[in-house]
Amino acid sequence: MYSFLLLTIGMTCFLVGMWTMRTGLENLAIGRLPLILKRFVKTPTRGMITGIIVTMLLQSSAAVMLITIGLVAAKQLSFADSIGVILGSNVGTSVTVQLLALQLDQLIIPAILLGVLLSIVLRDSKRYIGLAVFGFGVMLFALEVMTYALTPLGESQWFRHILTLSSQSPFFGVLAGTLLTSLIQSSTATTTLTIALAADGLIDLPGAIAIVLGNNIGSCITSVIASIGNSLPAKQVAAAHVFLNVAGVIVFLPLIIPFATFVRWFSDSLPMQVATAHTLFNVISSLAVWPISKPFATCIERLIPEKR
Repeated sequence: MYSFLLLTIGMTCFLVGMWTMRTGLENLAIGRLPLILKRFVKTPTRGMITGIIVTMLLQSSAAVMLITIGLVAAKQLSFADSIGVILGSNVGTSVTVQLLALQLDQLIIPAILLGVLLSIVLRDSKRYIGLAVFGFGVMLFALEVMTYALTPLGESQWFRHILTLSSQSPFFGVLAGTLLTSLIQSSTATTTLTIALAADGLIDLPGAIAIVLGNNIGSCITSVIASIGNSLPAKQVAAAHVFLNVAGVIVFLPLIIPFATFVRWFSDSLPMQVATAHTLFNVISSLAVWPISKPFATCIERLIPEKR
């Protein structure tokens, strides 16, 4: 019971830290993000680069998708132009995971103190830099709490049984990742939790990769909800996001074992391997669609045509 309470506190702190960091970064660029998206997405390449950068700044692919759907619904952005942003947002969301996987626990106190100091010292919009730094420090602290909380849980038979199922059955792992991300509304948080499980030796790399693949499907729920009752192009944006992630998982699922072997070449650290798998999946999936983004948009338009 104590471990569950500690895990809940850790996850809550992580979500609060991520929200704080995103709020600080959003306020630094307040009012500019929709203009940036409108201006720099006229080609798939520019759209993808813009999606990566904006998602890195906001630390949330869901937020970028909501802005994109809003612009498409308002006819400020065409559906075809949104494809590049979707591809870029999937890549950009892996940046935070990579940073957290570096296990920068020694930066927790300095980041929190520096964030508070900058918030007090700086004036006007610059003080939001402190808010962003503080939020990142809280996220690092939350990861340490979750890792500590999972250690005693790993000694319980039922918990180990669930994790064994995830390792033995990739489909179960994908399902678990999908459901958890749908509930939490943050693929970054659930991927970070998966990294904590791996760091404690509670799950192997193939099982962790399966959960990460599911996290990417679960991240689509925000765009699906946002598209409900909206215009046809907005629904097409959500459909493109779902199709991209689901198709990527279908392709990667039978290849988890060789993919895990490939990922091990990048690092000896299991948490870093999980983060690398997350990044590679998103990069490969996005690059696969990038050259055919216009036919891909046409395909989605045919799958979800305008009612006559």
